[in-house]
Amino acid sequence: MRIRALTIGVLSALCANGAQSAGFALIEQNASGLGNAYAGQAASAQDASTIFYNPAGLTQLEGRQVVMAGSLVRPSAKFSNDGSTNAPLQPVLGGDGGDAGGWALVPNFYYAMDMTPAIKFGLGVNAPFGLATVYDYDWAGRFHAVKSDMKTLNINPTLAFKLNDKVSLGVGIDAQYIKAELTNKVNYSGVFAQASKGTLIAPNIEGLATVEGDDWSWGYNLGALLSPEAGTRIGINYRSKVKHTLEGTVDFSRPAGLSATQTGILNAAVADGDVTAGVELPDTFSVSLFKTVNPKWDILADVTWTHWKLFKDLTVNRANGTQLTTTPENWDNNLRYSVGLNYHQDEKMTWRVGLAYDETPVDDAFRTPRIPDESRTWLAFGGQYRLSKKAALDFGYAHLFVKDASIDQVSASNGTLAGNYDNAVDILSMQYTHSF
Repeated sequence: MRIRALTIGVLSALCANGAQSAGFALIEQNASGLGNAYAGQAASAQDASTIFYNPAGLTQLEGRQVVMAGSLVRPSAKFSNDGSTNAPLQPVLGGDGGDAGGWALVPNFYYAMDMTPAIKFGLGVNAPFGLATVYDYDWAGRFHAVKSDMKTLNINPTLAFKLNDKVSLGVGIDAQYIKAELTNKVNYSGVFAQASKGTLIAPNIEGLATVEGDDWSWGYNLGALLSPEAGTRIGINYRSKVKHTLEGTVDFSRPAGLSATQTGILNAAVADGDVTAGVELPDTFSVSLFKTVNPKWDILADVTWTHWKLFKDLTVNRANGTQLTTTPENWDNNLRYSVGLNYHQDEKMTWRVGLAYDETPVDDAFRTPRIPDESRTWLAFGGQYRLSKKAALDFGYAHLFVKDASIDQVSASNGTLAGNYDNAVDILSMQYTHSF
């Protein structure tokens, strides 16, 4: 047990949170692609980070290479109340919750090497999904959500095969760890009134429910890289869904000063214990283009489909099979479109720009404060400075203009949360690449 706890502690330190693609996907898997708003990543194969975007791209590399990258991500999610109502027996509505976003670090590591002139091996360690929203404990939506924190760690060994000068194929296995924590306030006053059939009225008593769990599971990724002519590459990549069953616990805090009767009611109605939750992280399919126009300019483009329809609800069950809580999600599949340009200033310096549009999978009727998502437009720039023939520094910055998101969550026990979100995201990435 001590070894397992230590292992999970180390892995948790490497996991990332703070989703910046639509939904809670993380596309920030390198810094070399950020300047292009990640356009053409399944075709560009500029370094070993192609392991994530298209493993077949490893055939474009020679020798061995190490990539170490990290992205500082700052999402902002500010709620404005517009018609929210109190939970029963809770006279204090609460405030707007502050900024639910915060700084997050998304780290990436990749290694590539030749096995034979036509067969390449790669290993990627990254975080493909993540989520983090944290509100003030006394905000108007505290009975719906306070903290939502989901981290993933993906270990991705891959192989790439160069069939000929025009076709390469790639395949990888994904060993994926997930860890989640969800908290929200519980209306104990309502619990007392319901359990006593209205005879025990004790206003303004609440506690905090904390659900935690984790899991390991498996997936795979497949890729193809086509080179119909010199300077032109078409990349096709598929990453499979990963089905997790998180196992963990639920804990209900108890306020001081409860009577024996109140304590007995809470022990029966909201007992601590073991829980499980099923989550299917979606599969994705990408088609990318990379084309060298002339020695100075490259153009890149990409379309990526994500199977968000898999996310139908967020349900937590007790170990005995009874349902603790469920929230309908009913997400839709979405598309992400991106275009980019590279300008090669000289042998040492390359500049990048990119534009992307990322559709939200969230319907207005099902938006929740845990994931107040909306469609977003990316504006990005960056570049690469080659320190030597074997070493390079990549950097990038992107601002995401997020459409205002409305919310109208109605609950008989938790009150109504109605209003609007003002959202935005900033991303700053750095990467060091060394070939040897």
